[in-house]
Amino acid sequence: MSIFNIITLFGGLAMFLYGMRMMGDGLKESSSGALKSVMQRVTGTPVKAFLLGLVMTAVIQSSTATIVITSGLVGAGIISLHQSLGIIIGANVGTTVTGQIIRLLDLNTSGTSFLQFFKPSTLAPLTLIIGIVLIMTHKIRGGEKVGRILIGFGILFSGLLNMTEAVSTLTETGIIETLFSQLGENPVIGYLIGAGVAFVLQSSSATIGILQAFSTSGQLTFNAIYAVLVGIYLGDCVTTAIVCNIGAKPDSKRVGVVNILFNLSETVLILVFVNLAHRLGLLDKLWNSVVYSGHIANTNTVFNLTCAILMLPMLGVYEKLSRKLVKDEPAPQKSSEELAELGKLDVLNPVFMSTPALALNSCYDVLLEMFHLSDTNIRRSFDVIRQFDAGTIDKVRADEEVIDLMADRVSNYLVQLSAHLTAEREVEIMNHYYSAITEFERLGDHAMNIAECAEKMHKADRSFSEYALRELSVLRGLIERILECTGKAFKECDIASAQHIEPLEEVVDDMVNALRENHLARLRQRQCSILAGTEFLNLLSDIERISDVCSNMGVATIARVRPELKHQIHDYVSELHAGKDESFNREYRKAHDHYFTLLNSEAQAEAAPEAIPEA
Repeated sequence: MSIFNIITLFGGLAMFLYGMRMMGDGLKESSSGALKSVMQRVTGTPVKAFLLGLVMTAVIQSSTATIVITSGLVGAGIISLHQSLGIIIGANVGTTVTGQIIRLLDLNTSGTSFLQFFKPSTLAPLTLIIGIVLIMTHKIRGGEKVGRILIGFGILFSGLLNMTEAVSTLTETGIIETLFSQLGENPVIGYLIGAGVAFVLQSSSATIGILQAFSTSGQLTFNAIYAVLVGIYLGDCVTTAIVCNIGAKPDSKRVGVVNILFNLSETVLILVFVNLAHRLGLLDKLWNSVVYSGHIANTNTVFNLTCAILMLPMLGVYEKLSRKLVKDEPAPQKSSEELAELGKLDVLNPVFMSTPALALNSCYDVLLEMFHLSDTNIRRSFDVIRQFDAGTIDKVRADEEVIDLMADRVSNYLVQLSAHLTAEREVEIMNHYYSAITEFERLGDHAMNIAECAEKMHKADRSFSEYALRELSVLRGLIERILECTGKAFKECDIASAQHIEPLEEVVDDMVNALRENHLARLRQRQCSILAGTEFLNLLSDIERISDVCSNMGVATIARVRPELKHQIHDYVSELHAGKDESFNREYRKAHDHYFTLLNSEAQAEAAPEAIPEA
């Protein structure tokens, strides 16, 4: 043995761990949206929740990720603590799939056999080749994500091969035989080693994979590894519980606690059963037998699956214990409506940071709610301009505070999340969301300004003329149409809706100019007071800015859907306004004719009664 063998061993370990991380991140990124969607549909049936946890963990190759995501969804109120219990147990079983994949090391094939393709020595370079082709060509939708998964898979097996090569050299020195014979004599040390390594690596799958690599030496026996396996279960769940506690609500923390309680129960059950069976002579043939990669994978699966089946009926006990160990927080003194709105911020859970796709989806949920509140406040503000109502003003003001709070929270969340973003696409989405925060907050501010205008007019015992109100009614219809297009453009990333906004915004500018001229004419004719005249002009300014905000969001959506315009977006908008796009011109003329026809009909309706006295 030389220093070079040790370097090879730890270099292989580094490749193995990096490959597992890369593959897991790719799988989480590509499936996290579907994962959240499926989890939201979980019923109260423990068996269905168990199967969900098992399948999802098998897909994303990480029980920690599944449980942490579950914790976040519980904290956000998307699923209940009771629904999450089966997922937790299923996740512990699902993590054994990784070991079953690694057991491919045991494949015994001839050089001409089809199974030769599934040996790590063939599979590693094959997946690396396919992965790099997908990443470099960019011709297949989602090919880059799949390529990263395959590259991670290839690196994982390349590292595994390096480790097994180094282990075969170390076997000749007798070090491995001495080490594992001592573990067989003292299971407590094996248990502590398994727990310690799993805690440091933060992955039970990686720790078991290392154990499987060492098994190629032919020196591992069942009595040396069973305690190590059991220790791994506890070490991994402690890490998960710590992550679940970061900035979490009581129910989120309880998810981590239940995971620890289950794994503690599992370790006790296995240790008691194995030692009792050994004393009764039931394990004599197995006790000192040599175990290889496949035996370790099967033992791990049997341990987890058996304990899961036995302990599924005890879910209620785990839930009660977790509630005793983690107390509820005192209820804040707020109205039920305020609590309902602020509760929507719970989706901004720090545990999602390790899965950027889910974290960005949480930001999206909050931004949608911000837009909905701003849109609602704009409509309320138009209502109180026509008919003042103090209660409506209070609702606008309360929701404006919520909008501001949401803007602060989601902005801070994105700042923290930015350190976890590596993919260019994720960074683009984050930048789009930053723009949305500012624009949606501005919508809320303009709604508040309109409401305060109504309040000021009411306190001064002034009101707008019926003619002015009819003009505003036409303008309101146009603004509401723009808001509908803006909401759909952001919600669905719908470029068609986004393209409708700009011609409508141009019509708003035209109409605001027309209404200003009409109002100035009324001021000159003393048909309107100075106060009402000033407030009307301020009102038009806020309405115009609402359409400008919607225009900004429409342009941002177009740039996101069509990345080739990202650095030319101002030229694109300038060309539209210069009349160089015929579809824009047609839509502008159609909208202009429609709304100005409505405006003119309102003017005629107002003028008709005045003609009667003169006659």
